[in-house]
Amino acid sequence: MAEAGEGKPLLTVIAGPTASGKTALAIELSRRAGAEIVSADSQQVYRHFDIGTAKPSAEELASVPHHLVSAVEPMETFSAAEYQRRADAAIADITGRGRPVIVVGGTGLYLRVLLHGVVDAPGALPELRAELESLAAAQGREAVHRRLAEVDPETAAKLPPQDLVRAVRALEIHAQTGVPASEFRKAHAFSADRYPFRLYVLDPPREELYPRINARTEAMFSGGLVEETRELLARGYADAAPMRSVGYVQARAVVEGKMTVAEAIHDTAQETRRYAKRQLTWFRKEPGAVFVPPPYSALLGDAS
Repeated sequence: MAEAGEGKPLLTVIAGPTASGKTALAIELSRRAGAEIVSADSQQVYRHFDIGTAKPSAEELASVPHHLVSAVEPMETFSAAEYQRRADAAIADITGRGRPVIVVGGTGLYLRVLLHGVVDAPGALPELRAELESLAAAQGREAVHRRLAEVDPETAAKLPPQDLVRAVRALEIHAQTGVPASEFRKAHAFSADRYPFRLYVLDPPREELYPRINARTEAMFSGGLVEETRELLARGYADAAPMRSVGYVQARAVVEGKMTVAEAIHDTAQETRRYAKRQLTWFRKEPGAVFVPPPYSALLGDAS
């Protein structure tokens, strides 16, 4: 847990896997402390994608000021560096009005760049990217993954073969620096803490978390996820970033007649459980993280 530094506000950060109760806890903390919330969710930042991103309800959004929820258009490019810039601006605005800040979300990279900074990696290589995307189209994404494994086995081992975006990025870094992306990132480690912070990671047991994920998934589909997805596709958002996320992928398959609703619910819940496991793995590597099992009532006194 980082200590307060001169001129920087102390951030209370509520992280953890999806469906662990982050939103409800952050809102209650904010009410008690008179704080405002800065979201750290890479999907909730987009407008119009509401049900599948599990955005706070209208009542929750009205009860406490939220920042970086529904902040960008669906087709807008939004990076971790842009998140850092906008989050910094929101934090400065909130603290300039004398209010505390509570950061809440499950996107580990967003939290990392906010608290510690961004790796100054080289830019994109359009020609190489086009070549690799053509290779993936012709021979499958596994072919790009195999190419990455030849030059950067450590990064390849951490990426599923279908993760074309990160595989291409790692190959771009290698092409420009001559070293594997894994080694580049170690050599250009995140800088000293950008803010003093208290990072709490909600850590419910699997037997509690998985039923919550299953219930949330069923609620999303019964609450209109397929209909929302159909409308978003009709509005021209088929290539928007959130459309590639768990839930929307399956709902789109229903719209296109490739899955039944029952199949989509099962697949979404399964993929969400896997995602939650990856989130916890990420947060276990975060410096200063304090893992908190339920009940979370102790935080209501400690963090506020």
